Amino acid sequence: MPRSPLMEPAFGFMNAQIVHVAAELGVADAFTDDRPRSSAELAEATGTHAPSLYRLLRGLAGLGVVEQKEPDLFALTEEGRRLRADAPDSIRSLIRLFCGPDVWRTWGDMAETVRTGEYAWERVTGRTPFEFFASDAEMSETFNRAMAEHTRDVAPAVVGAHDFGAYGTVADLGGGDGTLLAAILRAHPGLNGVLFDLPAGLADASGPLADVADRAEIVPGDFFEAVPKGADAYVLKSVIHDWPDEKAAEILRNCRAAMGPDARVLLLEQVMPEMVAPESAGIVRNDLNMLVATGGRERTEAEFRELLDGAGLTVVSQTGPLAETAYHVIEARIAD
Repeated sequence: MPRSPLMEPAFGFMNAQIVHVAAELGVADAFTDDRPRSSAELAEATGTHAPSLYRLLRGLAGLGVVEQKEPDLFALTEEGRRLRADAPDSIRSLIRLFCGPDVWRTWGDMAETVRTGEYAWERVTGRTPFEFFASDAEMSETFNRAMAEHTRDVAPAVVGAHDFGAYGTVADLGGGDGTLLAAILRAHPGLNGVLFDLPAGLADASGPLADVADRAEIVPGDFFEAVPKGADAYVLKSVIHDWPDEKAAEILRNCRAAMGPDARVLLLEQVMPEMVAPESAGIVRNDLNMLVATGGRERTEAEFRELLDGAGLTVVSQTGPLAETAYHVIEARIAD
């Protein structure tokens, strides 16, 4: 009988953990130059058991992270360099977060979430995800870096898709370390920015904003309480999808209360198609991650419009999907 195509995802957890362990142990970082290294050298650098690391390295070779030059000599590949913490295109923190033990346990409890409709993260960890990350400095740092890595990859498409130069001040709500806001400000030298997030989210903001610091105000706060007034555009990237409808509407109503008559809300979100197909697999996985991890959801265009309407906002335009991403820019203004 032919091999079932379902076998590949069924055993996909193995590949995920091979890559995660490499990221967690800093294997790529142990290649301090372009010289191939033996398992013993890498084990000494990473504080690991050399025979076991050798077996992991063979697994990494099968995934194209390293290349086996000789039976016990391995070289880091171009893709493998993305697991280095200092790589400009690093994905190390993303992998440490999404393949790490807490997300791992949360996805492992998906059956109970589907039975009950109650998201798994709080059931598994005893805290909401944002309480959890705020309470653990190391996990908070990993989360913040992972979000910055993802934002770095989509920022060029966002900047190119919308005329941010039409505004005087842009507020990035829930903007973390400021990676997106910094990209927007660099592209528009006459623009001012406000970076708004919980204190834990802002912990590393001074780095990404260093070269635009004279035009960027960092404001700690909670968008469930209020958001800064006076901005011409309020950007929310991957914020609304974190929350169920009632909480998402609360954020949008607070934006509505802070907006002037000509201000805009810009939602940077993926948009779920009404009918999914194999090419929709990415957004469907994201939706399931929201189901188990936060209680949020990925929404269709109609669902976004309904949510915005309920908050006193109306859609002006929708652009997307943006180049090489699944993101859309949904622009809304105060409803008449």
